[in-house]
Amino acid sequence: MDPLTRLAAVAVPLDLLNVNTDQIFPARFIKKPRGVGYAQFAFHDLRRNRDGSPNPDFALNADRFAGAQILVGNSNFGCGSSREGAVYTLQDTGFRILIAPSFGDIFAANCLKNGVLTIALPDATVATLRDALVAADNPALTVDLESQQILTPDGDTIAFEADPFQRDCLLKGLNEIDLSLAFEAEMTAFETAYRSRFPWLAPADR
Repeated sequence: MDPLTRLAAVAVPLDLLNVNTDQIFPARFIKKPRGVGYAQFAFHDLRRNRDGSPNPDFALNADRFAGAQILVGNSNFGCGSSREGAVYTLQDTGFRILIAPSFGDIFAANCLKNGVLTIALPDATVATLRDALVAADNPALTVDLESQQILTPDGDTIAFEADPFQRDCLLKGLNEIDLSLAFEAEMTAFETAYRSRFPWLAPADR
C-alpha cells in the first residue's frame, strides 16, 4: 500500500454520534463486487432523501467538501459489525485519514490493514476542529504523521499520538503480508531445518 507521511487535503466534518459500519456501507451492498466502485455506496442512506435525491444537509454532498481525503467525525465512529467493506468504501471515496474522539476497535484495526490512519483526540478538540472546518473558506487540514501534528484552517497546530505500530506501518506503507515477508529469510531457514529434521512429515517437492 502507499506510504502515508504527510497529507494536505480538504477535510469534511461529520457531526454524527455512533456512526456505524452499516451507515457507512449498508448491508444490502455487500454482495456487490468491489470492482463496481464502492464510493457510490458511501453513507448511501444518509446522503439521500427517501426519494433518492441528495440530502442537502449532509456534509459530503456540499461542493466545498468535494474531494475530501480527511474526515473529522464524532465519538464511536465505525462502531457496529466487523464489516471491512466499510473501510473499503471510505478508501474508495478517497479518505486516507479519519479523526474522531473514538473509534470502533475492529473498524480501527481494519483501517490500519488498508492504509487508513485513525487519529483519536479529545471530544472538545474534535468539536472545535469540526467548527473550524464549517467556518473556513478553505476547509483543509495538513496532517503530518512523522511529526504527529495537525495544522488547522486557522493556522493552529494540534499534536496527536499515533500508535507506534500503526505509525510505523503507515509511514513505510506496510500491510500484513509485507510485515510477514520481512521475516522471509527466517521462515525459509525454519522450513529447511524442519524438512531436514522431520523428512517424513515434510517430504521434498517433486
